Amino acid sequence: MRVGTFVLAAQFPGQGPGEALHRAIRSTEVAEESGLDSVWLAEHHFVPYGVCPSAVTLAALLLGRTRRIRVGTAVSVLPTQHPVALGEQAALLHLTSGGRFTLGVGRGGPWVDLEVFGGGLEAYEKGFPESLELLLDWLGKPRVAGRGERYGFREVAVVPRADEPLAEDGEGSGPEVVVACTSPGTVRLAAENGLPMLLGMHCGDQEKADMVALWRSTALAAGRSPESVREAGHVSAGVAQIADRSEDAAETLVKAMPGWLRQGLDAHVTVDDRHRVMRDPVAYTELLCGLHPVGPPRLAADRLAATAERTGITRFALLVEGSGDLTATEENVARLGTEVLPLLT
Repeated sequence: MRVGTFVLAAQFPGQGPGEALHRAIRSTEVAEESGLDSVWLAEHHFVPYGVCPSAVTLAALLLGRTRRIRVGTAVSVLPTQHPVALGEQAALLHLTSGGRFTLGVGRGGPWVDLEVFGGGLEAYEKGFPESLELLLDWLGKPRVAGRGERYGFREVAVVPRADEPLAEDGEGSGPEVVVACTSPGTVRLAAENGLPMLLGMHCGDQEKADMVALWRSTALAAGRSPESVREAGHVSAGVAQIADRSEDAAETLVKAMPGWLRQGLDAHVTVDDRHRVMRDPVAYTELLCGLHPVGPPRLAADRLAATAERTGITRFALLVEGSGDLTATEENVARLGTEVLPLLT
């Protein structure tokens, strides 16, 4: 079982962005000290839901401050950036960190970001497969040309090569790439490319199990080996809040998260002014408390083990900053590593 944290750098009501980012950094440092496997960094623009606008930039800082823990993006949004630029950054972080970087990518949403960064709605609705193909070419080939509808350029050398061996006697494979999946189409795209999925914290175990089953059947049909399909390292996102009593853990989240969710989600603006149906923040928080490891260490471990058994997923990215408080977040991360993790081994 590989348990890590999911860091949004959430800006709770009454807080500034610097406070949210400091909490993100400290939670990563405590995660490494407490024996957790990884930290996954979200990326958002123009909203207090998350104040990290560049997951790869924050990943670079955290890789420099840590020595063991893996750092991944969850996710870098492809429709708002050039795949070659992202590939260059990923190669740099992979090579300089000794292979501790994971590049998570996704489509994002139909937000005004598409207007600001010039991708437009078509980049979100139709352009993700082309962007992903170009990114994977950049991470695995010595020379690459752009031959798609959105990206067209002459063949250029890939420098630095992401698939350079990290040790004298090793083989180069480049950074791990994970794809955030919320629809059957994206599941199939990830499977055809043999890329593991990152599945959202709003999904229950059955929905995640169904997506894993679709991924497996598609990957096998695409010619992926049974061994690679069995060993695919899918990641399940969730929420973790550890307390001696379940009611105390849930109360912590229900008191703090709805205010952040209401403020953060309300700030999203669609690029085409389409109508959005917002989740009820309190009901959503209560749903997350029921789905994920929220409660005493034994209950938390049992819920993680149950998800692993039902879905086949053994990697977790757990939101730990739901209290909105620095000290409480540090304690939550420490308890996750020192009290829950030992129950899973």
